[in-house]
Amino acid sequence: MAAHCRGSELGSDFIKTSTGKETVNATFPVAIVMLRAIRDFFWKTGNKVGFKPAGGIRTAKESLAWLSLIKEELGDEWLTPDLFRIGASSLLSDIERQIYHHVTGRYAAYHDLPMS
Repeated sequence: MAAHCRGSELGSDFIKTSTGKETVNATFPVAIVMLRAIRDFFWKTGNKVGFKPAGGIRTAKESLAWLSLIKEELGDEWLTPDLFRIGASSLLSDIERQIYHHVTGRYAAYHDLPMS
């Protein structure tokens, strides 16, 4: 799986696991290698590069696992939108369902949530 980069004058602002359109997308083993490369690059240059896991992240629970991975490998400094983003368009529907359940105490029907 190749890293996709968005560039700037100083190099890459972000690297991401994939375009999100492949059959295999964001995986933890690949992400760990990429995060350690980001950390090593920061230690050597002082420049922070962001990370974006893309594709295959569909639930709020899965997104929490990614947040934990970032925190463990890079620290709290990377838990900002400037350095960490999740590329998961279908994640919004699950978050919406989770909030609905939390607020109402019941699970939503399809007509209750137009985005789902």
